[in-house]
Amino acid sequence: MSSWFGSPKAAKAEKVYPGKGKYWITDPSAVLDRGDVIGDGVQGYKPTTSIEVFRNTVTKYGSHNALHMKCREKDAEGKDDLSKPLPKEWTVWTWQQYYDDCMKFAKALIKLDVKMHKIVNIFGFNSPQWFIANNGSILCGSIAAGIYPTDGREACQFKSNHSMAEVIVIDSNKKADLYLQFAHELPHLKVIVMWDETPNADLISKFKLIKKDLQSWDDFMEVGRDIPDSAVIERGDKIMPGHCSTLIYTSGTTGNAKAVMISHDNLTWTTRLLVEDVIDIHHKDRIVSYLPLSHIAAQILDMHGPALAGGQTYFAQKTDLSKGTIVDTLVDVQPTIFFGVPRVWEKFQEKMVAVGRSVNWALQKISAWAKGIGARKTEMNQFGADGGAPCCYGTANSLVFSKIKEKLGFTQVKAAFTAAAPISESTLRYFGSIDIPVYEVFGQSECTGPHTVSKEGMWKIGTCGRPIPGSLSKIDKDTGEIRYKGRHIFMGYMFMDDQTAETFDEDGYLRSGDQGSFDDDNHPQVPAPSGFMRITGRIKELIIGAGGENVAPCPIEDCMKTTMPAISNSVVVGDRQKFLAMLITLKLVPGADGVTPTNKLDKNALHEGNLIGSTATTVEEVIKCPKWKKYFDDGIDKANATAVSNAQRVAKGMWKILSDDFTEAKGELTPTQKLKRNVVVQHYEADIAEVYGKHWVPADKK
Repeated sequence: MSSWFGSPKAAKAEKVYPGKGKYWITDPSAVLDRGDVIGDGVQGYKPTTSIEVFRNTVTKYGSHNALHMKCREKDAEGKDDLSKPLPKEWTVWTWQQYYDDCMKFAKALIKLDVKMHKIVNIFGFNSPQWFIANNGSILCGSIAAGIYPTDGREACQFKSNHSMAEVIVIDSNKKADLYLQFAHELPHLKVIVMWDETPNADLISKFKLIKKDLQSWDDFMEVGRDIPDSAVIERGDKIMPGHCSTLIYTSGTTGNAKAVMISHDNLTWTTRLLVEDVIDIHHKDRIVSYLPLSHIAAQILDMHGPALAGGQTYFAQKTDLSKGTIVDTLVDVQPTIFFGVPRVWEKFQEKMVAVGRSVNWALQKISAWAKGIGARKTEMNQFGADGGAPCCYGTANSLVFSKIKEKLGFTQVKAAFTAAAPISESTLRYFGSIDIPVYEVFGQSECTGPHTVSKEGMWKIGTCGRPIPGSLSKIDKDTGEIRYKGRHIFMGYMFMDDQTAETFDEDGYLRSGDQGSFDDDNHPQVPAPSGFMRITGRIKELIIGAGGENVAPCPIEDCMKTTMPAISNSVVVGDRQKFLAMLITLKLVPGADGVTPTNKLDKNALHEGNLIGSTATTVEEVIKCPKWKKYFDDGIDKANATAVSNAQRVAKGMWKILSDDFTEAKGELTPTQKLKRNVVVQHYEADIAEVYGKHWVPADKK
């Protein structure tokens, strides 16, 4: 497996597929030759497969712990019994046990005649079974494709149909019931396998009526018991680094999801670079897996990083995020590496700020003093500064920082990261002030996760870090678009030739869709431009005003949220209009499910209300309150004062508070909490028209 093509026999067996360009392919069974990005240094890492990496780690660390899960007692229906306390002890898989279970899964696929390069869907919350289904599929040369755990019928049906899934692995009867609605329309489906719950007998019968099979996890794992290990190994040995390993269905903000084909080399090269150059993961490191594994960032950090280094993954409970108990898991595990999307960091910040307001005057004074020390330390440790710590840091750490880290479970975190959506500079500075540097990363599914990274000693708040070694970057002179290439760039969108061709330019650079700039502090090992990168906008989100001016809404929205902490989401609008307007949602208390917002203001919004002398406690009361109107008028004026031109200012009085916040369930946010701007504009077109009044220019007249 030292080359892209492997043995002559294996290469000869590959079919020629018409969906192929100079730099891409869209056939999941074909091999992509990316010899154009093989070079010296890290570019010259020996190409290998995820299979080889997994086997090597099992050989080296077989008796070491790999996976940890707290398994709840089950009720009479085979579901988690939430009335009983979570066990204190973790159920553990060693690397050898983990590999053995993956082999069992792979043998079951072979027994069911699931061919190489065919696809297995995985639909459920993070668990050892998710990992086993994923890597068991890969071991026998099949392809894993995760489905977001919050996806509904339409998304599930599209992804399973598009991927021609032959096996679908799910975690509940509820998900089985969802698939029952359209399983008869999945011609390639052989079996649905359920972990975490016992399949309902009635559901099993209903699937049989449509000639489909629903099995328990335990039963499925025994299906291939008469298949020898050699059968799995033989298939795995035929896989080459240029073959597709995994499909990542984009959570994109527009249109149907696209299946991003990630090769074995994409995964192994990118993971090695991160493990050795950025994070320094080793076999004693601990990671908590809680973000959707259908997202590339979670796969790289939770699964593939430990698979290379022999690290340990601990699985959160499926209710940890919605119930706010993720901190309990972090305190229990004491992770050494932590990754959070911006919304996770914002939630942490909001809770800590609320707690800080509730303590006595003396403690508030001590905390404020310590945060000043932390802020100075943060500035001293930015790239180009002298490093170290300011005077009295030890005292501040002893009195404040260490206590905060104990409460968060961050006492042993050596690196904390954020990516997947924009994060405000104020949030990054807040965590810097409590001595928790949060390193921003920029990338996308199409580059196997990261393209620019921040890390200790290579960090500037407000930037996304510098390009990874082994990559090339450029800024398109006409559009300002960031483009890049390297061994981390994906193979193509499965079965989507036109969309894939549009994603690459004539030189093989990936078109990111984001606008940005690099400063002059170029990475010494990466060709220029390779300085610290700032994102300035997204091409598809640009607002084009009536006068033809281009406005990037994200920086304006971030400034509005920083200026007015009661805001949960702000959406700047104004396409083809004479001036900008804005929709506002407030920070609200979630309902019983921990996700759906109520109409009641949360503690942070109530605090802002107290500061302006308002007694409003609900959205409806805020909308009618003149003090809140002044709050937003003044806040918008303050934010507008920082704008570089009149075109980037929200017009006076041109804003509206919406009665509800945006949610993923309504299709307004992606699973990584990015705003689907086009959906929001569609949903609230009447509200936008109301804000503009007589100045409104309808879409059909633009």
